[in-house]
Amino acid sequence: MTDLSQTPGATSLILAESLDMTAASPLKAQLLAARGSALSLDASAVRRLGGQCLQVLLAARAAWTADGGDWRIATASEEFADAVRLMGCPDLVADALTPSDFAPLQD
Repeated sequence: MTDLSQTPGATSLILAESLDMTAASPLKAQLLAARGSALSLDASAVRRLGGQCLQVLLAARAAWTADGGDWRIATASEEFADAVRLMGCPDLVADALTPSDFAPLQD
């Protein structure tokens, strides 16, 4: 399940922990409900990402881009970021903050 919050002109969507095949249709519905507003996705709780949900996210990014809207993944878990990279879409999380961004600085 995802959590959707909207303010005028902007939408924030917290993605579910498991984005497997069964989550693809509900994710698509949530994204369609947010179309037309700036969208910020929080993937910090995602532990599992399947190809179907990745396809939904890529289609959403393409739709927002075609519409001239703002779309971004603001935060991502290491698992989400790794899965996206392994499936060949590293640019999807290029600007997302991950837990390693908050690791203590090493000498």
